Amino acid sequence: MYGFSGVDDMKGNIDIEAGDGMLYPGIGYGENQLRWGFIRKVYGILAAQILLTTVVSAVIVLYAPINDLLRGNSGLLLFLLFTPFILLWPLHIYQQKHPLNFVFLGLFTASLSLTVGVACANTEGRIVLEALILTSAVVLALTGYTFWASKKGRDFSYLGPILFTSLIVLVFTGFIQMFFPLGSTSVAMYSAISAMIFSGYIVYDTDNLIKRFTYDQYIWASVTLYLDVLNLFLTILRILRHGDN
Repeated sequence: MYGFSGVDDMKGNIDIEAGDGMLYPGIGYGENQLRWGFIRKVYGILAAQILLTTVVSAVIVLYAPINDLLRGNSGLLLFLLFTPFILLWPLHIYQQKHPLNFVFLGLFTASLSLTVGVACANTEGRIVLEALILTSAVVLALTGYTFWASKKGRDFSYLGPILFTSLIVLVFTGFIQMFFPLGSTSVAMYSAISAMIFSGYIVYDTDNLIKRFTYDQYIWASVTLYLDVLNLFLTILRILRHGDN
């Protein structure tokens, strides 16, 4: 009796340490433990990125001189828009070299946070709060669903080519809008499709986090999820702002 009780207690401890069960069917106990540690590390970095973005955005919104400087200097604003794309290259190269990986990650996050802050400063506070709440709800729901589906043996790797093709079309459509502005209905459809694409990317990248990212790719995994969340937030913000107008 004592032996069986000890085994049951050990199983209970294993379930707690493993994060309430195995991540997906067929994974070994040791691999499951390592993967849960990796996931916690990635989400810790992601939380720090979101916190930095929130602080920078709040400073820009609350401190008018910074917002006026960014809005009044189109050259500086254009530079800030392209800076994250420039920083992606060294971030990818040095993603496994500490502490350079965290230095470039901080610069990348801060540069994106400035553009997000400008977008929030030029939007009514009520709309920003609504976008934040909606984004949080969608991200939590999609993340929870992906973990649940993965535990049931479902795989979302097939979404990769579909989402990439959709994103390319989305980017080119955005460039076309710069020269040939679309009507209000077309803009609404474009924003809705953008939200669906970035929601799909949250599921796809979360699935990669569970199954495919290697343990030394924690920086790149956090970057992909951060971009998914940020793009979804900006898309929802644009939809609500357009609807309010």
